[in-house]
Amino acid sequence: MGSRSRPSDSEGNRDLLEKRYIVVEGPIGAGKTTLANILADEREARLVLEKVEENPFLGRSYEDPEKYRFQAQLYFLLTRYRQQQELAQADLFRQNLVCDYLFAKDHLFAQTNLDADEFALYRQLFKLLDARLPKPDLVVYLQARLDVLMARVRKRSKDYERGITPEYVRRIAEAYREFFFHYEDTPLLVVNCSEIDFVEHAEDTEDLLREIDQMGQGIQHYIPLGSR
Repeated sequence: MGSRSRPSDSEGNRDLLEKRYIVVEGPIGAGKTTLANILADEREARLVLEKVEENPFLGRSYEDPEKYRFQAQLYFLLTRYRQQQELAQADLFRQNLVCDYLFAKDHLFAQTNLDADEFALYRQLFKLLDARLPKPDLVVYLQARLDVLMARVRKRSKDYERGITPEYVRRIAEAYREFFFHYEDTPLLVVNCSEIDFVEHAEDTEDLLREIDQMGQGIQHYIPLGSR
């Protein structure tokens, strides 16, 4: 079981969403890909995963950010746009769809990683691309404490993440909090997942799946009690 805060809309206006297109988001190590897989299986939905490992500049951007961060960010922007555009052209509204990233998050990482001149150039391109893409029916935003995020990053032991520092993860987590504090584009479910484990404890996800099914308009905060 978990506790929930009052949604931004009144309870009387909390009509259930159709939720054909759900996005799971969160900082590095939050568990978004794991939850996206569970949701897709539960809803018999098409699963769309971000192709992080295919970015040839990613590992080098952690080792030498001054030299490779702009190339890495542009590669992410263009590949994410191409993937999202293909979904729109495939008539995504006729099928259930679960994605483990929000296109707008590319802007969040760029703002955190790039210097002022790089970001100014990047932002012009982002605005052109973002305006052409459909918005999800619901975004599920996963939050977790820094120690939990770092433990999960270390546990999965991906080669390109070995250079990630706690300071960098902290900056990204704070950027996510700031971004979603002002987020109004779609209904938003904010989930504190510090005390739940989507892999080890299936029961940790059951209440969350019900909460997603019952989600209406506006913003809602959900704090699972967890199995620990």
